[in-house]
Amino acid sequence: MERKTFLKTIMAAMPVIFTGMKVNALNKLADSLVSTPKMPVLFLGHGSPMNAIEENEFVQGFRKVSSEIETPKAIIVVSAHWETHGTKVTAMANPPTIHDFGGFPQELYEVEYPAPGNPALAKETQDMIKSTHVHLDDSWGLDHGAWSVIRHMYPNANVPVIQLSLDHKKSPAEHYESAKELSRLREKGILIVGSGNLVHNLRMVDWRRLNDNYAYDWALEATSKMNTYILNSDHENLINYSRQGREFQLSIPTPEHYLPLLYTLALQDKRDEVKLFNNLPVGGSLSMTSVKIG
Repeated sequence: MERKTFLKTIMAAMPVIFTGMKVNALNKLADSLVSTPKMPVLFLGHGSPMNAIEENEFVQGFRKVSSEIETPKAIIVVSAHWETHGTKVTAMANPPTIHDFGGFPQELYEVEYPAPGNPALAKETQDMIKSTHVHLDDSWGLDHGAWSVIRHMYPNANVPVIQLSLDHKKSPAEHYESAKELSRLREKGILIVGSGNLVHNLRMVDWRRLNDNYAYDWALEATSKMNTYILNSDHENLINYSRQGREFQLSIPTPEHYLPLLYTLALQDKRDEVKLFNNLPVGGSLSMTSVKIG
C-alpha cells in the first residue's frame, strides 16, 4: 500500500477508534456509578483501643451488625481521632495503621490492619462535597477510631477503607450539612461509618469500674435523651446538643467523639429504620451506644 493511501486509511479509521475509546471510557464511568441496594449507615461507639484485641459484648455487636448487611465496595470512616484544619480525605492506595494512643500493652501496638485505600473514592468524595474544599491527604492513614472497630467487621482487611476528617472550625450544623452531600454514596455500595462515643468524659471515668456497665446519673440521663432523639429522628436537638443542659455538657465536654454521630444522622432518609445496639455504659462516664440506620 502506498504511503498516501495508508495515511488516508488510518485517518478514515480514526473516528471509529476514538469512538471506541470514548465508549470504553463511558462504560468504565457507568460501572463506577452502578446503583446498588441502599447501604445502611452506622455510628459505632468505639470505646477503648483495647476493644481492638479483646473479646467482649461490644466487638460481638460490631461483628453482628456487619453480618446483617451486604459486604460494601468500600468504607468511609469519620473518626473522632482525626481533627484537622479544613476537611481532608485519605487518598493513598495503602493507608498505614496508626497507633495513636499510649500506655497500652505491646500486643496492641503490633496490630496491623492492612486494608487498601481507594484513591478514586477519595476523589469522588472530594467532588461531591460542594460546601467546603476537601483536600486529598497522603499523610494520615487509619487511626484506631477506624481500624479498632472495622477489623472485627471485616477481619480479612479486604474492603477498601478511607477516612474523612473533622474540621474543628466547623459548627455541628455545618458538619451535618456537609455529610448530607454524601448521600448518593449509599446507593453505590459504600458503607459510611461514624466512630466516636456519645458520652465521652475521660476526666470523670471511674477506672475501678471499667469492666462494669456502670454510669453516673447524669450520663444515664443524657444517654436516655440522646437515644430518644435518635429513635424519634429529632436531629435538631442532637445538632444543638450544647443547649440540652448540664447532662449533655458533662457528656460532651469536647465535641470530637460526638460529631461523627451527626454524619450518620445526616444520611438518614424517611424510610430508614433506626436501631440501637451496644447500648451500655462503661466506667461511669463513657457509653458504647451504637446506631444502625437503614
